[in-house]
Amino acid sequence: MQSFGKPSILIIGCGDIGLRVARQLSRSHRVFALTSSQGRFQELRGVGAIPILGNLDHPETLWRLAGLAQTVIHLAPPQNQGNRDYRTRNLLRILAQGSNAVRRLIYISTTGVYGDHRGAKVSESTPVSPQSERAQRRVDAERILRLWGPAHGVAITILRVPGIYAADRLPLDRLHAQTPALLPEEDAYSNHIHSDDLARLVCAAVYHGKPQRVINTCDGGETKMGDYFDEVADAYGLKRPPRLPASELQKIVSPMLWSFMRESRRVSNQRLHELKTPLRYPSVADFLKATSKNP
Repeated sequence: MQSFGKPSILIIGCGDIGLRVARQLSRSHRVFALTSSQGRFQELRGVGAIPILGNLDHPETLWRLAGLAQTVIHLAPPQNQGNRDYRTRNLLRILAQGSNAVRRLIYISTTGVYGDHRGAKVSESTPVSPQSERAQRRVDAERILRLWGPAHGVAITILRVPGIYAADRLPLDRLHAQTPALLPEEDAYSNHIHSDDLARLVCAAVYHGKPQRVINTCDGGETKMGDYFDEVADAYGLKRPPRLPASELQKIVSPMLWSFMRESRRVSNQRLHELKTPLRYPSVADFLKATSKNP
């Protein structure tokens, strides 16, 4: 389905990043956005998107997606349990049915697929080693997309994304609660990307993403998690969090939070130049310097 003079794009998973992407792409494309809630229609229309009601957990609701657009941006996370991504499977079955076939699909994955490397550097050629069910589902989605793409003549670009931050996505609640961080000598490296930069890079992949290509979509910073919390605390005039050894901290944080804290890796972003989009915030420190509320 094409609008006069405007190519069509379908966004699957229109949360914060999807809304930012839709707002940018609606200037040059006819943007469709899948949502499972009719209550979000007005919000989606507000960023220039055409809402499509459907639920990835219920494939019978997805029939309108077939043949809708030649470019698909898949931002939706897998379901919450198991080691397979059934949502991506449901989506691909529908997309394969359209007469106006999909030609490009951009999938937003996670750097969590690398697992723990004890602070060592990882790149796109590093073998995946998922250590949680959540990461296993992402590896499963990547695998089936890489098989499905060439079989259907679709250029697949996979963007592996680390921790996303923005002014409204900083660990301020954690700092106010004084949730401890790990001791420096036991701390893990964390990797980041600003929401605006990520949205711009997703849009850039529409034009510059190479087929069957994986790109680490991060700022390349090499900051340990506790140091990140300290940076944010200093910028906002808050008290730095206390530090504890891993043996103590594991007992008081949630299993999900601990799964993030126990994995340490420095993610290379050497392929990011392929998207031809310089970062506005090359590091968290650059963002905090530009927006600090603590003069």
